[in-house]
Amino acid sequence: MVKGVVEYLTDNREALLKRLHEYLTIPSISTDSAYKEDVKDAARFTSEYLTEIGFNKVEILETKGHPLVFAEYNKAGENAPTVLFYGHYDVQPVDPIEEWESDPFNPNIRNGRIYARGASDDKGQVFMNLAVFEAYMKTKGKLPINVKVCIEGEEEIGSENLYDILIDNKEKFSADFVVISDSGMVAKNQPTILYGLKGFTGIEITVKGPDQDLHSGIYGGAVRNPIMALSHILASMKNDEEVITVEGFYDNVEPLSEEERELIKKVKGENYEETTGVKETVSEKGYDAKEHTMARPTFEINGIYGGYQGEGTKTIIPSTATAKITCRLVPGQDPNEIQQMLKNHIEKVKPSGVDVDIKLEKLSSKAYMVKPDHPLVQKAAACYKKAFQKETVFVRMGGSIPIVEWLDELYHIPVILLGFGTPDDRLHSPNESFPLDSFDKGMETLVYYWNEVGI
Repeated sequence: MVKGVVEYLTDNREALLKRLHEYLTIPSISTDSAYKEDVKDAARFTSEYLTEIGFNKVEILETKGHPLVFAEYNKAGENAPTVLFYGHYDVQPVDPIEEWESDPFNPNIRNGRIYARGASDDKGQVFMNLAVFEAYMKTKGKLPINVKVCIEGEEEIGSENLYDILIDNKEKFSADFVVISDSGMVAKNQPTILYGLKGFTGIEITVKGPDQDLHSGIYGGAVRNPIMALSHILASMKNDEEVITVEGFYDNVEPLSEEERELIKKVKGENYEETTGVKETVSEKGYDAKEHTMARPTFEINGIYGGYQGEGTKTIIPSTATAKITCRLVPGQDPNEIQQMLKNHIEKVKPSGVDVDIKLEKLSSKAYMVKPDHPLVQKAAACYKKAFQKETVFVRMGGSIPIVEWLDELYHIPVILLGFGTPDDRLHSPNESFPLDSFDKGMETLVYYWNEVGI
C-alpha cells in the first residue's frame, strides 16, 4: 500500500535534498536580533512548503518574539485520528565560526553526512516529516491521518512564547496524540524509541559570612569560613553511595520495574570510561550507570566559587561562597516540591555564624513518560525495525524538552518521540551534521508510521 510513497522519496531524493539545502541556507538564529529577518524567512519557507504540499489551512502566527507556523490537514475523514506534529525551524549560533570545516549556512555533503547548522537540530528532521507528507499527497492524493503542524522559531531560546499560545488556542492545537522529531538514536542505524524524558530543577546557594574578605592570620579561628560552611552543606546532600540524602527526595519515585530493567539492558550505549576519560563509573546504590542516567533522579553541583582564584596564595577568609545545583527528575517528582525540600535541608544543616541565600531556578519542568507497551509506541518500534532492518531499543533520557511537559499538562495525550539523529551529529557545536542514512531510512520509517496510525 505504501510502496509507491517510498518509491517517490527514492526517485525524488536529489530534489528533496536540494529543497533541504535551501532550508538550511537560511540563518535562522533565534537568539541574535541581527537575524530577526532571517528567522522570518525560515517561517515563510516552512509555510510555503506546507501550502505546496496541500495542507488546507496554513498560518504564520505572530508572537511577542519570533513567528510560529501552524498548518492543518483535515481531509483524512472524521474517523481518522488527528496528530499534532511539532518541530522548530530556529537554530543555534555558529560560534566559534573558525572551527567549522565548511560554511555553516552553505550545506556540504561529505562522508555520507550533510553538514550545516540545523541539519540535525531541527530543520533536517522537520523537513523529513514534511517531505513524507509531500510524498503521500503526490502519490495517494491524501494523507492517511489528519494532521496539525506546529513549527516554532523560539525553541533554542526556551520556547518563550509557545506556552501562552497553547493556552490561548487550546482547541486549535488539540489532537489525539503528538509526534516530535527532535531527538536521536543511541547509535547510527540503531532504531531507538525515546519513551521518557527527565524533568529539571535547580537552586543557587550563596553562603555569606563577614562583610568583607578577612586576613586569615588575624581572624582564622574566630570567624566561620563561608567556603567551609558551603562544603559542609553540599557534602550533606548526597552520600558515598550516590544516594541523595535530602529528606523526602525519593518519596514519590517508583522503583524501576524488572520489565524496564530488561529494556535498558538491551541498549548497547556508550562506554562511559572511553567517552569521558573517567577511571570508573559511579551510580546510585542498587542501579548501574545506564539505569541511573536513564531512569533515576540525579543531584549535581554544576559550579562552585568563592575566595581568591588568582595565581599563588592570598591568605583570606572569603566573605561569600556560591554553588549552583541542578537535579534531573523522574515521573512523580514535582520540581517546586523538590526545590522546597532542598531549601529545607539547607536550612536544617547550615552551620552557625553564616547566612544562606537561596535562589530558585525558574525554568523547571516535570518528567514525562509514555508506557513502552503503548500501542502508538509499539507501532513506532515496528516501523523503525522495518526501515532499518534492526530491532528497536527503548530508552529514557536525562535531557528535558519543555514542550513535552506542556503538551502533557494541557492535553493529557501521548507524545511519541520519533527522532533520527545520532551521537555524532555535534548538536549546538561547530560542524553539526546529519547522516544521509538517517535521512533515507528515517523518512521510510515515517511513511510506515503514518500509514500504521491512520485509517
